[in-house]
Amino acid sequence: MYRLFKFLLLCFLLLPASCLSAQDAEIFPPDSIKKEIVAVEIFSTLNINGDLKEIEWSLAKPAPQFTQVEPLQGEVPSFDTDVRVLYNRQYLYFGIFCRDSMGKKAIRATDFKRDFDLRQHDQIGLAFDAFNDRRNAMAFTINPYGVQRDLLTFDDTYYDTDWDALWRVRTSRTDSGWVAEIAIPWQTLRYPKSADTIENWGFNVYRNRRLSNETTAFSPFPRAFTAQRMDYAGLLKNLQPPPPKPNIRIQPYVLGSYDRFKGFSPDVKPESTKVKVGGDVKWAISPNAVLDLTANTDFAQADADRQVNNVTRFSVFFPERRQFFLENASLFGVGVGQAIDGSGGSMRIQPFFSRTIGLDGVGNPIPIDAGGRFVYRSSKRNFGAIAIRQREVGDSPATNFFVGRFSENFGQQNRIGGLVTVKNHPDGTNIVSTLDGFFRLGATHSLTAMAMHSSSEYLGKRGFAGIAQYYNSTNNYKIWWTESVVTKDFNPEMGFVARTDIIGTTPGMNWYYRGSWLPFKKVIRAFEPGFLPEFYHSVSTGKLIERQLTLFPVWINFQNGGWFGYSVNPSFQRLIGEPFTPLGVTIGEGEYHYFRQQVWYSTDPSKVVYLIGQTDWGTYFNGRLFSADLTLQVAPLPHISFAGRFNRNRFKEVGDDQITKNVDLYSIEGRFALNPRLQLIGFYQKNSENKSHNYNIRLAWEYRPLSYVYLVLNKRGFEGLDKIRRNEDHAVLKVSYLRQL
Repeated sequence: MYRLFKFLLLCFLLLPASCLSAQDAEIFPPDSIKKEIVAVEIFSTLNINGDLKEIEWSLAKPAPQFTQVEPLQGEVPSFDTDVRVLYNRQYLYFGIFCRDSMGKKAIRATDFKRDFDLRQHDQIGLAFDAFNDRRNAMAFTINPYGVQRDLLTFDDTYYDTDWDALWRVRTSRTDSGWVAEIAIPWQTLRYPKSADTIENWGFNVYRNRRLSNETTAFSPFPRAFTAQRMDYAGLLKNLQPPPPKPNIRIQPYVLGSYDRFKGFSPDVKPESTKVKVGGDVKWAISPNAVLDLTANTDFAQADADRQVNNVTRFSVFFPERRQFFLENASLFGVGVGQAIDGSGGSMRIQPFFSRTIGLDGVGNPIPIDAGGRFVYRSSKRNFGAIAIRQREVGDSPATNFFVGRFSENFGQQNRIGGLVTVKNHPDGTNIVSTLDGFFRLGATHSLTAMAMHSSSEYLGKRGFAGIAQYYNSTNNYKIWWTESVVTKDFNPEMGFVARTDIIGTTPGMNWYYRGSWLPFKKVIRAFEPGFLPEFYHSVSTGKLIERQLTLFPVWINFQNGGWFGYSVNPSFQRLIGEPFTPLGVTIGEGEYHYFRQQVWYSTDPSKVVYLIGQTDWGTYFNGRLFSADLTLQVAPLPHISFAGRFNRNRFKEVGDDQITKNVDLYSIEGRFALNPRLQLIGFYQKNSENKSHNYNIRLAWEYRPLSYVYLVLNKRGFEGLDKIRRNEDHAVLKVSYLRQL
């Protein structure tokens, strides 16, 4: 197997230079002459119904012709997109017609989930740079059924993907394409107070026609970037927005719940009911400053975590799903970790991780009495603070949390900042101080760096962590180098660190080839091999404790959005001190060499039937391990979507006891939607590792914009370490109401 690896690595390194440089497109600079869309003022209020038949739409001229971004950068689009802009004193309106000769037959959409998966839907996206700093963007995306996706971005690098804005859209589908009619309140859009009568904003529109996987844009940008790279934006001209003024959003809620427990300790009540009242207030003090307050906070409607069976030595990072903590996450959630394409290495360090607040170690909620968050953002600097009071429950004492953040922007796209977290409870205080920076060294070069110090005086421990990550990302390749160090006593009680007592070195490279040597171009879009080595040494001993030499000699991206990849991974592990116990298999101290192979695959994610999976096999420590992870999604209509997932880890003669066993994880999910505002969502999971059975069912009705009725049913059953079976059932009815003043 090692000979095979050496041969594949040699082939990878000796790919002809002509194959790597003969590309069809390069990174081009932003155009000095910006493309323009002219907005037209009206004095009436439009009926948002998705048909664009109001006479006012004839007053505005459509935007200039779009330009291809994918697959043929700089070429003329296969289908035209008309964009018209109107406004009055309350709203900024967009009328968009996505022309298509195939009409309804060309439309792809798999579900009605807000913040939908971009790979599975036709879509139109809007990006605003109202401050004209070419750094910050507010983005709004729509699919052909009026499903919404919105986010805040900074430097096309940091994203608040779960920010939910108040805006309205209706769509229609015809034999010549699909139409989106959008109304965005001026109060939703944040812009500076200006002495100018007429304003021009940085602005871009992009479209993805999912059937042909073609992306086009009003103002073109290199395909290595996104439409939120605002230095490539065009201009939205002739705007006369009303002067920005403080606006307040109040969102109270009332909740009734029923809880039942079986198999727990006697101090846990078998049954209980309760009524709970609380809510949130959002006060946009100015276009730059926002204050959020929360009282008796509840997250019953948040999507439940999915279980993961982990066979690596890195801790699993579960994403935040609670709305209060998701907003402005890019300001407070500074960190360095692996990118979605696997680049950057497995090491993740985040000095503040909001899941340390209001959740215990296994994801069970802990009540939050009250909290607040203040955020100030501008083109020059950003700062903010979060303060939370967590209630005492059982063995969990009352705890106070504080996060403070400051960052200064300089140059075109550079930033340096600091962050401090303070966790205070009766046992003592944990403090983590962080200095961080992001530096855009050129159009394609960037460097992110962090240095952190932790102090837990009540434990008598102090620790240090540092990480630096360099990227060079172009249309033709991506090169990175991540260097990290985490001491044994580094303890970020309000943060996340994948491993401690480690020095990590993770360089790597992916090549993106689309040149003339590529065969079957009607099917294959790109050949993208990669080499992703990782080396980890112990800080305490200086010895090498892990080496991964992952090589992808084959990675093919298909024109339809699917992919196929094959990788090989010679590995070395040195276990020192405590044994490693993946999924109940104990592996003792020692040195281990093993060799694994992986196959990665995905069909077109926008089709009615979609399969994605990973299969890997080979030696594993002192035995063998076969792993498979398969997900099958069936979406006959956007209103109905099912997904089934199967994960198996088969150990063969692994560990001190030469264990042979299967550990299986099953899940089934379903989404049933009458429209984007009324949906029933449910999932069920079964894990043989701890004999757990879990389900979560949520009925969500958005009866007015961002005002909801939720009915949530949860069941969790598992076997503890004492072999006692435990079950808990929860039923919640929650009603929230949003009023914008």
